[in-house]
Amino acid sequence: MTLHERRDDQRMKRLSGYDDVRAAAKKRLPRGIFDFVDGGAGGEVTVWRNRAAFARPEFDPHFLADVADRDTSTTVLGQRVAMPFLLAPAGLARLAHPRGGELDAARAAAAAGTIFCVSIASSYSIEEIRAVSDGLLWLQLYLWKSDEVVARLIERAKAAEYTALVLTIDVPAVGNRERDIRNGVSLPPKIRLDTALDALRRPAWVASYLRSSTIGMANLREVVPGDVGSVAAYVDRELTDQRATWDRVAWLRELWDGPLIVKGVLSARDARLAVDYGADAVYISNHGGRQLDSSPGTLDVLPEIAQAVGSRAEILLDGGVRRGQDVVMARALGATACLAGRPWFFALAAGGQAALEQYLDIVRRDIDRTLALVGVPRLDDVDASTLR
Repeated sequence: MTLHERRDDQRMKRLSGYDDVRAAAKKRLPRGIFDFVDGGAGGEVTVWRNRAAFARPEFDPHFLADVADRDTSTTVLGQRVAMPFLLAPAGLARLAHPRGGELDAARAAAAAGTIFCVSIASSYSIEEIRAVSDGLLWLQLYLWKSDEVVARLIERAKAAEYTALVLTIDVPAVGNRERDIRNGVSLPPKIRLDTALDALRRPAWVASYLRSSTIGMANLREVVPGDVGSVAAYVDRELTDQRATWDRVAWLRELWDGPLIVKGVLSARDARLAVDYGADAVYISNHGGRQLDSSPGTLDVLPEIAQAVGSRAEILLDGGVRRGQDVVMARALGATACLAGRPWFFALAAGGQAALEQYLDIVRRDIDRTLALVGVPRLDDVDASTLR
């Protein structure tokens, strides 16, 4: 083992949670790439609100309860998971970890006994990701203007045994991500004169990136032949149909016979519509604060959505989820499971599959610890009485 590898190993052993993997990722990634992952839209008010929402509820611990035999597992849409902390869909993972990207994420999720929701903008194809994992995979997609493209992607997901479909509805236009504009972020990334010095400080990432054949949009290569720039232009043009209405969700429901999840819901109104049009689960999300700034924090709207549709559909949530304690809090307010995107990106950047497996284990152990501290041995028994 080289000196550099020994130092990396020592740093890995000291990882204690999200803040550590984020700090490690910041050291390894060029500034533009780090900001692409870390940043949000506009003034990033929603990014702040997502995290701030978890500071408001208070636990009501029940002491002298028998918590010797604890269970962090649960069922999400009929699938048993070791913990209700799932990997959220996030595209272009090879930007964070050019050597492994989504392949490492799929393997880490399977090892942790949880679900990896693959972004349609992934660096590897639906089939390539399935080939390295026998774990639980979901596929996220958008309503492209072309029904043929959407239908073909669904058929590929079925053939590769993806078990749920996650339809993202909150991108009628791409959010105003000011950090990306300032940094001149493009696809594929380009080293400019004003970013060259910063890139040279991250030689491991640059070398790994230069050895990578492609960074993203693998699932659209058969639709748009050519380089990744051609695919990116296609996505800008065709990513979503601005004329789409809820009727297209009903059309999608007819094509897909497995669980259908509608992602991007922030109100009881849209939650009811999602279920009325065939959703099996409502996914509360503001795209990690990357779309409409000054949207509410996701945990803040969870109670009203749980009251509106909790008896008719399962409820998923992302946005600001960092710790196992957050997962227990969301369960108490009515969520079935939580997902997170930035944490698994930063963990990959910090140390690939090994670092992500370590981070997922940290989250699982924090869920377990929190159950002990609130006096509820089984995660499935967490309810509103867990909070004040």
